[in-house]
Amino acid sequence: MKINFSTISERLADAFSEREALVNIERGRRYTFREFHLLTNRIVNMMRHKLDLQRGDNAVIILDNDNASLLHFFTAAKAGTPLCYTNYRDSLDDHTYQVDTVSAKVVFIEADLLESHYDMLRERQVTIVAMDKPEKEYQGVHYFWNLLEQVDDSNPNVVIDDRDDVVIMRFTGGTTGRGKCAMYTADTYLACRDSYWALPDPAWNPETRFIHLAPITHGSGMMFAPTQFKGGCTVTMNVPDLDAWCDNIAAERITNGFAVPTLLYRLLDMDEKGRARFKTIENMYYGAAPMSPSKLAELQAAFGNNFIQVYGSTEHFGVALSMSKADHLVEDGDDSHLASAGRPAPFTELEIMDDDGNPVPRGETGEIWLRSRAIVPGYFGNPEQTASEFQDGFWKSGDIGRIDERGFFHIVDRKKDMIISGGFNIYANEVESALNSHPAVLMSAVVGVPHEEWGESVHAEVMLKEGAEVEEAALIQHVRNELGGYKTPKSVEIVEEIPTSVVGKVLRRQVRQKYWEEAGRKVG
Repeated sequence: MKINFSTISERLADAFSEREALVNIERGRRYTFREFHLLTNRIVNMMRHKLDLQRGDNAVIILDNDNASLLHFFTAAKAGTPLCYTNYRDSLDDHTYQVDTVSAKVVFIEADLLESHYDMLRERQVTIVAMDKPEKEYQGVHYFWNLLEQVDDSNPNVVIDDRDDVVIMRFTGGTTGRGKCAMYTADTYLACRDSYWALPDPAWNPETRFIHLAPITHGSGMMFAPTQFKGGCTVTMNVPDLDAWCDNIAAERITNGFAVPTLLYRLLDMDEKGRARFKTIENMYYGAAPMSPSKLAELQAAFGNNFIQVYGSTEHFGVALSMSKADHLVEDGDDSHLASAGRPAPFTELEIMDDDGNPVPRGETGEIWLRSRAIVPGYFGNPEQTASEFQDGFWKSGDIGRIDERGFFHIVDRKKDMIISGGFNIYANEVESALNSHPAVLMSAVVGVPHEEWGESVHAEVMLKEGAEVEEAALIQHVRNELGGYKTPKSVEIVEEIPTSVVGKVLRRQVRQKYWEEAGRKVG
């Protein structure tokens, strides 16, 4: 369908004119819907007329949350030129790979990255746009706000096809290797918006104030469109600091948020004064990793039944599975579903498939396949990987799961994280859930390590809550009581930190790698 998103943005500005649309905490910027509409018009006109970004060109965004928010959905959709979002906290090596993958013509970058990235970008003859003035001069670097001077805010009048034209690209998290570059049409993003609106809990209205602590270039960005199109306010912050997040929630009267379980677990160490900062929260979405049912019960006791679980991905940019507030209440004594990822969201097909792509009987495990409007068209410049992971409109998630008798989908593990020990299949998620249910444990990472007789044995690295003490043997016995013998870790190590990705996912690959490298074997 042909559509001019500048016109769509203008209609939102008419409806919500002087209401706050966007707040950037660190840089103190606040924009009404009218101001944000006109600013994004100016940015698009600047990109087209001063940077010569046209159809077929790609721009890469290496920005923190507040600056990335200026070049988010409406800017990309109005321009019709694909904007490729990367994570500001990725390494130089990752950013180099990302710039090369999409053959970037322009890179928008934070000024504090110029010292490390400048030579790489100049070698590739990329047009460099720094969002703030750097401390020293760099030849050929443009300054974003200078470029906007004397640029008009008229409607760019770029008409795109919302189902065929790629307007956004994002790299997968790369927890198992190099990230793949997923492509998004405008309708992919609108499908994400609609998937949130269709959930049972009425969480979106003009009074919604949504805070983004996690990068909006990744999972948290899924909540940008459902907030904005309802006339709500998007609040961004850059520093991944728990206390600052809590303070901002109180100061900005935040109603909605998103956090990964590992962050929410840390809230349990707060006193009553600290927890009081959450009194305005009505809806706290969580996802990206499984939640420990025991930790969830503690969170509900501390903050109320405000939690909504969502399951999506880079490739399925919308809610595929969800557990509503009502689902979080246990009334019949059966709380087994709390360990699940929820039930399918409206308009989403999910199947549990065997290795040949055939559905398995209910209760049996297999790979989760998803199909809906929110599925991306594929990976940029990678037709082989696209053909491998997409089939008949389905995306093969790589998650191993099962459906219980009530229709809840349980994510058993990732295919690559399954441990095979002595011929038994052991799922790391299940063992981690048992470990995390111990009152002294904050979080854990379970991996398979080399074993001469069994091939692999189950090993766990465990982080304890602040001030907690427990013996490794006690943790092993705790899991044995929960799961029985063969799934119990043969070894446990209490550590100060467990490696996580920039979006908070436990990086089991990094934990596993050191043990296999010590044994002279490469981790796949």
